Amino acid sequence: MTTQRTLPLPPRREGEALGRRDDTMCYGKCARGIGHSLVWLAVLSIVANILLYFPNGETKYASENHLSRFVWFFAGILGGGLLILLPAFVFIGLEEDDCCGCCGHENCGKRCAMLSSGLVAVIGILGSGYCIIVAALGLAEGPRCLNSLGQWNYTFASTEGQYLLDTSTWSQCVEPKHIVEWNVTLFSILLALGGIEFILCLIQVINGVLGGICGYCCSRQQQYDC
Repeated sequence: MTTQRTLPLPPRREGEALGRRDDTMCYGKCARGIGHSLVWLAVLSIVANILLYFPNGETKYASENHLSRFVWFFAGILGGGLLILLPAFVFIGLEEDDCCGCCGHENCGKRCAMLSSGLVAVIGILGSGYCIIVAALGLAEGPRCLNSLGQWNYTFASTEGQYLLDTSTWSQCVEPKHIVEWNVTLFSILLALGGIEFILCLIQVINGVLGGICGYCCSRQQQYDC
């Protein structure tokens, strides 16, 4: 009686049974991470912009129109806020936990969704760019304040932003108290948040194009047919 010998199977490469997920560039997960980050950045931007309306927690300066003109441009609320939340929620909805779907739809729709996310990211770029420009202009011009002569004006407008380097001149603003520190801090925060949002949206433009061309989230053994 002869016994049939079973040849040993060749060793399995690491990650092969899992569809080489270790080698996979999951563009959807990248978009989702960017989306979550943008939501928090947008919320912080809106809060910073709202605080600009209430120096020292007082409301009278807003009602009497004694705030910087750039506060009324809604850079953080509109540019760094609402126009960032829109693409952020789109990015979050691109990828499910199994990384094989796009809002429940499969196949070619995933690539189209990734390409469209790159277009939506342009909205975020415009919004964050607007936030950056307005915040920079607000910093350069300085706050509207009551000076030692009893006049409400832009005391540092003629300095072309040089007052930022000379804190000894900030005492020229008598009212609201500490308005220079208030404006510089919050406009600087808006400038930084807008810059981060701009970079993240730019990354998603690249990510969306690559995801649309190379495939939504597929390994070397997984391809979606269009």
